[in-house]
Amino acid sequence: MAVPSSSGAPSSSDRALPSSGMYKLEIELKRGNNLAVRDRGGSSDPYVKFKLAGKEVFRSKTIHKNLNPVWEEKTTLIMDCLSDPLYVKVFDYDFGLQDDFMGSAYLYLESLEQQRTIPVTLKLEDPHHPDQDLGSLDLSVTLTPKDSPLEERRDSTHQQSMRLSELHRKSQLWRGIVSIALIEGRNLIPMDPNGLSDPYVKFRLGPQKYRSKTVPKTLSPQWREQFDLHMYEETGGILEITVWDKDTGRRDDFIGRCQMDLSTLSKERTHHRELNLEESRGVLVLLVTLTASAHVSIADLSVTPLDDPLERRDILKRYSAMKSFSNLKDVGIVQVKVMRAEGLMVADVTGKSDPFCVLELNNDRLQTHTVYKNLNPEWNKVFTFNVKDIHSVLEVTVFDEDRDRSADFLGKVAIPLLYIRNGERKSYTLKNKELTGPTKGVIYLEMDVIYNSVKAALKTVVPAEQKYIEEEPKVSKQMLQQNFNRVKRCIMVLISYGTYINSCFEWESAQRSIISFVLFVVVVWNFELYMLPMALLLLLVWNYVFSSSRETCETSMEAMFEWEAEEEDKDEKDSEPKGFMDKLYAIQDVFVSVQSALDDVASYGERIKNTVNWTVPFLSWLAIAALCSATVLLYLIPLRYLVLAWGVNKFTKKLRDPYLIDNNELLDFLSRVPSDVQVVQYRELRVDPGHSPSKRRRINPS
Repeated sequence: MAVPSSSGAPSSSDRALPSSGMYKLEIELKRGNNLAVRDRGGSSDPYVKFKLAGKEVFRSKTIHKNLNPVWEEKTTLIMDCLSDPLYVKVFDYDFGLQDDFMGSAYLYLESLEQQRTIPVTLKLEDPHHPDQDLGSLDLSVTLTPKDSPLEERRDSTHQQSMRLSELHRKSQLWRGIVSIALIEGRNLIPMDPNGLSDPYVKFRLGPQKYRSKTVPKTLSPQWREQFDLHMYEETGGILEITVWDKDTGRRDDFIGRCQMDLSTLSKERTHHRELNLEESRGVLVLLVTLTASAHVSIADLSVTPLDDPLERRDILKRYSAMKSFSNLKDVGIVQVKVMRAEGLMVADVTGKSDPFCVLELNNDRLQTHTVYKNLNPEWNKVFTFNVKDIHSVLEVTVFDEDRDRSADFLGKVAIPLLYIRNGERKSYTLKNKELTGPTKGVIYLEMDVIYNSVKAALKTVVPAEQKYIEEEPKVSKQMLQQNFNRVKRCIMVLISYGTYINSCFEWESAQRSIISFVLFVVVVWNFELYMLPMALLLLLVWNYVFSSSRETCETSMEAMFEWEAEEEDKDEKDSEPKGFMDKLYAIQDVFVSVQSALDDVASYGERIKNTVNWTVPFLSWLAIAALCSATVLLYLIPLRYLVLAWGVNKFTKKLRDPYLIDNNELLDFLSRVPSDVQVVQYRELRVDPGHSPSKRRRINPS
């Protein structure tokens, strides 16, 4: 058997093959020997590319920090011509930068012997520096004609396996999914003359890449981005991260790098990581979740934790009353069985969808595998979340997978944990993104939640966990109108109560005013501070006993929102034939109403501030006199006498003067204090030197 020379060039002793026909070339990349140094540490991170007829046909994995790497990787090429040599190039992988060239060589296929495994040593060279010693590669190659009967049988099985493997890869049946939420950066180094940076982040997992948005002019950027990468390796691989400063007109500046070994992370859990940047200062904050794919089951329905009597007993013991004050952050556990969905929306041109399901509980995010070409998918997966706050809401969203674009939304449901009935399998109608109306499809879930009541109660009085990834609010006429109506309803309720109380003062009904006056005197005379929480307690008990009124209220609220939705839909339908100006005027009316309401709120706040700031000294002195008088009266006279005197005055004012116009002294006082807008309006301009001072009058706003 003849062995090709170290350069891979044809040898006279080799038996040449015809240069036409179909051939199969099996290549085993074994190792590298004494490769070139390309890193500052005296080593390299080599990988190998194979090119045929100018196209890349194979790329090896990267061996880090090794000049004598061992790959032991195989690939098979099908070709119809042996005239083109196989071009082999070696590179040093540079994290975030351009990879360095380490040498190349040619393997001349016409020199290879038929149906024999031939060891080949390729000496690496640099065409620009032919005298450099760049080391060598050891390969093992086998060239077989495709028309060999024996080989056809072997190749049939192999090609079938290859086709299945390629089919799986095209269907994206990965070994797992890496869900990454890029939250923020802290204390990054400044790269611009203004002492700030315009940072963005690049992620790389094998051949997959992702680039974040750029956050301008900051050293503590808030990205709040979520994206997914696919794991093709069992162990997960190395997630490589680089941070850059966007520089318009020039090459972007490198800020720092870091990496994460995904093989160290447990699956089906959301991991909070704060990564320090190497060779630089600064920290990146990430949420990383590893979720298994279709052929690596998350959890079969037969091995669910809460369905095993022994495990369930241990979990119940863990969250029993005896454990109420141990590990206060561990409130409970929730188990969600995602069974199936039916009647989903069509998202593909084929009339089908590729649905998968995402479950989110605060910042924890898990997802099922994708069921391809199906509107009635069956997932049969079980997820378990640790509960940190029993008032959290579980969000279940169905997406359509699209390899070329971001996933398409199919439907969503939101389920508060306190609404879950353990062990009940329920069907939920999917809703739109705003959760205001139904969309097409139903999802079947079965849930169990176990928690400690004492821990849940203690967690209620502390700040809730912030959700990092949320959709940015968008301008919407309907949403603006709805929010305005909500505020308006609250204000109208207060006004109605105020009007009713004022009617008692106005003696519109003598019987009602007499009863109110007697009740007022009795309550004020006997009032103690403890009666205030007791009154709220009685209100809660009253609503609990007479729950029908609460149900009526909820029904009326639902009817009201449905009516509003119908009105919005009707408005949209009615507005379709209308022109652009009609829509513009409708939006303008809403904005004018909101602007007026916000102006009133802001003006009163500014007037209180300007009273304290002595913008108008007269009013400030008057406020001092009133506050001094109030302080003395509250010190010398019990509060009940002052409130009683105020109430008697209010009740008898209309009797003493039937034509008296009622007023609020505090609001009247504040109406005299100018707002900031009025301060600017009242401010005098500088006198133009070309004009006589006598022609200008100085106006004192007081």
